[in-house]
Amino acid sequence: MRCPRSPGFTLIELMIVVAVIVILGTVAVPSYNEYIRAVHRADARAGLLQAQQWLERAATANGTYPTELPADLTWAHDSSKRYTIDFLSTSGHDDDTYTLIATRRGSQFGDRCGDFTLTHTGERSGANVASSTTAAECWGR
Repeated sequence: MRCPRSPGFTLIELMIVVAVIVILGTVAVPSYNEYIRAVHRADARAGLLQAQQWLERAATANGTYPTELPADLTWAHDSSKRYTIDFLSTSGHDDDTYTLIATRRGSQFGDRCGDFTLTHTGERSGANVASSTTAAECWGR
């Protein structure tokens, strides 16, 4: 005589479902993390471009580039503080050149794209970029 089968899941079925969820999680979580880092990189690039526009407007009005960025210059997603934007005069006290650097902070520190740089000539490059990544890839070209 056969025992009637009760409704429900067997342990094997439950273990298969758990294994599928774990496999999907190991694929999805790194992809999501890279997506979030890419969004933060876009924010840093936007901040650099905004600072560059401010410098160009100031140079147009005054004839030379300012020697520093204003303290109240912020960009749209500056509140996250995942990048800081620094201003460097590339030739000491020369007021006709500059380099802007977006330096990684916090959760972005291990990012493969490193730090972004933007010069007065519009040259876009990166510092501390992973060997498998080019600056052009990070700048979205």
